[in-house]
Amino acid sequence: MQILEQLTPLNRAVCSLGYDQAVDYLCNVLPFRVISVPQSRQHNGWVIPPSWDVEVARIIKDGRTVYDGTDHPLGVIGLSTSFSGSVSREELRHHLYYDHRHDDAIPFHYRQFFRSWSRDWGFCLPKQIYDKLDAGTYQVEIRTKESPGTLKILEYKHRGAWDFTIVLGGNLDHTGVANDGLTGCVVGLEVMHRLRERKTKFSYVLVLSPGIIGSEFYLAGLSTANREQILEGIFLEMLGTENWLAVQESRRGMVSSLFALKDSLLSLGLPYSIGPFENALVNDEYIWENYRIPMLSLSRFPYPEYHSSKDSLAIIKEDSLHEAVEVLLAMVNSLETSPMVIKKFDGNVCLSNPQYDLYVDYGQIALGDTHSDKRLRKRRLMDLVPALDRPISAKAVADHVGLSETETLQYLELWETKGLIDLL
Repeated sequence: MQILEQLTPLNRAVCSLGYDQAVDYLCNVLPFRVISVPQSRQHNGWVIPPSWDVEVARIIKDGRTVYDGTDHPLGVIGLSTSFSGSVSREELRHHLYYDHRHDDAIPFHYRQFFRSWSRDWGFCLPKQIYDKLDAGTYQVEIRTKESPGTLKILEYKHRGAWDFTIVLGGNLDHTGVANDGLTGCVVGLEVMHRLRERKTKFSYVLVLSPGIIGSEFYLAGLSTANREQILEGIFLEMLGTENWLAVQESRRGMVSSLFALKDSLLSLGLPYSIGPFENALVNDEYIWENYRIPMLSLSRFPYPEYHSSKDSLAIIKEDSLHEAVEVLLAMVNSLETSPMVIKKFDGNVCLSNPQYDLYVDYGQIALGDTHSDKRLRKRRLMDLVPALDRPISAKAVADHVGLSETETLQYLELWETKGLIDLL
């Protein structure tokens, strides 16, 4: 909560003084590695925006300030250009944005951060102010300070016995709001803090960056070998409100941390919702997925204050943050205790060959054989092993085929004795 209190009010635009202040603050919480990407670097059309801070932002009529955009970090549209001049009310309204859900809220206008080559000036303000603007002439002054931007990404690694890595991700930008992005960061910080003195099999990495563009430049900057060490990840976002936890699945069908996460939620007796990829939200998850890294999300989305000034410390419940931490630590416990299945062959093995003797014959109905449900599940397990294209937990395999982990391991151990797989 102290971190939230300190960082929420900052203008944490993608490249800004406020974002740099947040980076410096968090480096005193954990010994992060700061990855700095200069504005000169581009990748796949992604352009790092300039460093941008608002110095003055006023709307004045008849010598009276009607609106001061510096009263809240969301009061000026992201990457607004500077502007000074007189405009009519009609022209002014072309540059004003309000929240269509809440008359008294300021909306989050962020799109220019992703298209810094085409920008305009503008304000975000409550609709109740917008509606009360009288006809006439207004003086507008927006003065911003810009310089070459540096994209900053925070990375903290907890090294385990294996190079196999689980990523926790979060967004450190999102100007002036508490729940969206920042609560995921503080939950990730607490999880990593508790793992610091613990010996683990997996390695765990916390990556905090500006939304979307930060994940793209982080992944693009990794070597192929380093990316291949990342098995999967969980993006943490919007975890401070009272509503149920929401799990969003990966695009991939089998993800070890998904089954571990469900296991932890059930063991803690917590209500939760779960749905397929893109059923709730899409932030950085799709960036990681497109680098062939399965990325779940854990959130409490949706909530009514999303993308507005109402997303403040007032809606954050500390118990909700603690609950998310406990769920993730229980997920880690589940991952750490389930053996990993690693395939050691390509193609398909003739399992009926006496050399292997692993074939599960579930019979032929046409010949009068009856099928038992248990045997069908074991046959499904037999067919699954050759299709494994990445290390996966025995727990995930067991849940996928509908067998207990014990039954699954009994059969997989036979594969291991034949040199076809490793169980770590």
